[in-house]
Amino acid sequence: MHGPSSRIVAFAAALATIFAVALVAGRTIDPKADAAPDPAAAHAPAGMAGMDAGRDAHATDARGTAATPPGLAVAADGLRLLADPTTLPAGQTKSYTFRIVDPHGAPVRDFALEHGKRLHLIVVRRDLTGYQHLHPTMAPDGTWTVPLRLTAPGSYRVFADFTPAGGAKTTLGTDVLVDGDARYAALPAPAAHTTADGYDVAIGGTPAAGRMGALTFTVTRGGKPVTDLQPYLEARGHLVALRAGDLAYLHVHPADEATPGDRISFMTELPTAGRYRLFLQFKHEGRIHTVAFTQEVASR
Repeated sequence: MHGPSSRIVAFAAALATIFAVALVAGRTIDPKADAAPDPAAAHAPAGMAGMDAGRDAHATDARGTAATPPGLAVAADGLRLLADPTTLPAGQTKSYTFRIVDPHGAPVRDFALEHGKRLHLIVVRRDLTGYQHLHPTMAPDGTWTVPLRLTAPGSYRVFADFTPAGGAKTTLGTDVLVDGDARYAALPAPAAHTTADGYDVAIGGTPAAGRMGALTFTVTRGGKPVTDLQPYLEARGHLVALRAGDLAYLHVHPADEATPGDRISFMTELPTAGRYRLFLQFKHEGRIHTVAFTQEVASR
């Protein structure tokens, strides 16, 4: 017979085995599990700290669907983003360089064209201000370079959005710190209209979390519809959605690229309920204009 003491010993041994397996698995998933805390987290505004830039993305849940939205990790699907520098001075233009490397550390140099570019670089401060959409140039050795100027102190997120030749669309993210006293702004409340550069832009549509939905933007100037929007990145407009808090990244394009008029429509799927910041860019009279909206996304 087995007495109470033997059952306790067996139970303790089982717990120890489970803990050891979990520890190994955790270090496999997160290569920075034993690393020092990310300095960017210390500079992040309330509700934005605690992100691990070293996590591998594109984990799947029990149903086989993506559990981690793009942009939350510096590595995914065997690819890694290596960037330099990690700290920049405020208000100065500096050369920002990075590489996309494969599992062996070799730079990836062959990228598919997406909307006329081989890579899109998105930069935004952790409070979702200071948005920039840049297109770096790549040297023959696989090093990307772009002039970067960040005006306000704080922690910034950098997203590299690309598709390696023969591979899947990928978005990797990393952080850049700008020295100084960071004063983060509160996220603006949702609004149906916003203005920029003399244009008034209205948003329509109420997408629900986890479900494909339409967002439509209408552009006017001086009270009159702007019907002669010009192609920008081979489309009528460009939209990036970032989830408030962790800055999960969603990059979508118009559903009606060939439709004339003052409307730009997008089909998008926002993964969870909560607030998102939407950055719309459109081209008119030879200039690129950027407007931003806060969107409240409800549960299904």
